[in-house]
Amino acid sequence: MLLDDGRISASLLALILLLATLASDGLVPNSSLTIPLVAAALVSAGVARWGVPRLRALKLGQVIRSEGPQGHQSKAGTPTMGGLLVVPVGVLVGGLTSPGDPRLLAVAAVTLAFLAIGAIDDWRSLTKRTNTGLSPRGKLLLQAGAALLFLLWAGLGGWMGGGDPAAISLPFGWLLPLGLLIWPLGLFVFMAESNATNLTDGLDGLAGGCGAVVFTGMALQLMLRGHGGDPSLAAFCAAMAGCWLGFLSQNRYPARVFMGDTGSLAMGAALTAVALLSDSLWPLLLMGGVFLAESISVILQVWVYKATKDETGKGRRLFRMAPLHHHFELGGTPEQGVVLGLWGASLGLVVLGLVLRP
Repeated sequence: MLLDDGRISASLLALILLLATLASDGLVPNSSLTIPLVAAALVSAGVARWGVPRLRALKLGQVIRSEGPQGHQSKAGTPTMGGLLVVPVGVLVGGLTSPGDPRLLAVAAVTLAFLAIGAIDDWRSLTKRTNTGLSPRGKLLLQAGAALLFLLWAGLGGWMGGGDPAAISLPFGWLLPLGLLIWPLGLFVFMAESNATNLTDGLDGLAGGCGAVVFTGMALQLMLRGHGGDPSLAAFCAAMAGCWLGFLSQNRYPARVFMGDTGSLAMGAALTAVALLSDSLWPLLLMGGVFLAESISVILQVWVYKATKDETGKGRRLFRMAPLHHHFELGGTPEQGVVLGLWGASLGLVVLGLVLRP
């Protein structure tokens, strides 16, 4: 039954995250995560329910790539660009939690900038009726431009790394000194994380569920730090987690809407921005391990294929298909089984990240 009805698994995930925020609010001073989580979830669910028929009426149906799993061809025509419906809700609710914190304006701006880049990419894909929108180079240039503007804004505000951009905090009191290298690293993380979340968006509810888990984990670790934590950025993360929980009401298996690059790029940008401003790159690396694994699987697949090409031009494949979720799917695991497994992996990685927080 759990695998057959996406409502059950999505409801269980929402309950787990709700209990986590309630525990934080009850036990941790200054913590106020439950209200933004619930508010964003309810509003996003309502907006998504209202908006999906509008996306369908606009004929914004997903184009499925022919080289993907054949079982996915039946999903062709499902409305996409669902990120337009829920990301602004998360940004607005998150911003209203601490309207006096100027960092939230910068985080909101870069999140919406990446949403706009994803929307352009999705729109071009839809108008050309292919699975490719912007050219890879054009897409990366736009992402890099938005990321650089954010880094400049954060640098002028003195916000990077929680006010100390010269080092990255690691577990057990260790510090990784970087100095000026934090700036190119920040740019790299923006590019890597947004494209990793983009690659994860390949099964019904996968990226949305993992995103909700990781945002909640980031919120919790921000509040569990000393000196009162960072309530502003933590509440913003809780609101973003809520918006993805609300999105699951329409995106759970079987999905009525996809987030598209519109949502997945914005998700990665928001996670990166929060991590850079709060010295949380290490927690993001651990908690976002599913995103990392999905991205690495694609890199390894391409590398192995090219390295083993024979005289016919064909190489060996490390995975049945990349990204990683397709490898499991083609191995015989039902789609919802893969999604539940990776949600579970994300939950486990969040726990690990909380244990090994700086």
